[in-house]
Amino acid sequence: MGWLLILVLIVSPVGVAQDSAQYRVCNEKAKTQAELTACASEEAARADSELNEVYQKLLSQAASREEAVAKVKAAERAWMAYRDAYMDAMYPARNKQAEYGSIYPMEVDLLRAKLTQRQVTALKEFLERYTGAGG
Repeated sequence: MGWLLILVLIVSPVGVAQDSAQYRVCNEKAKTQAELTACASEEAARADSELNEVYQKLLSQAASREEAVAKVKAAERAWMAYRDAYMDAMYPARNKQAEYGSIYPMEVDLLRAKLTQRQVTALKEFLERYTGAGG
């Protein structure tokens, strides 16, 4: 079973592609699927927290431009819809646990973290426009 899990993680599109040091440390210590899933959940939570922090900074920087704030909010709502649709497309089965097995919760958390990190990068680039580097 251990070799199967390692193979799935290597072949998986989300696999162990996460970059945070906290995730790597947690993942190295994990001995069971439940522990691996907990590491992935924590990684998704860290990504969400960073996203919220950058998003709030962006809103703060754009606050003097009411029109910009509305557009930033609309863009974020559109991204969340995209993220959710992307995740549904990656795992389309109705009964996800039965179809994808016990690894599913971990995989979906890692995918969510990966997509969220991409959005953090995009928002940081956007934030640069509002902090004077091109806005």
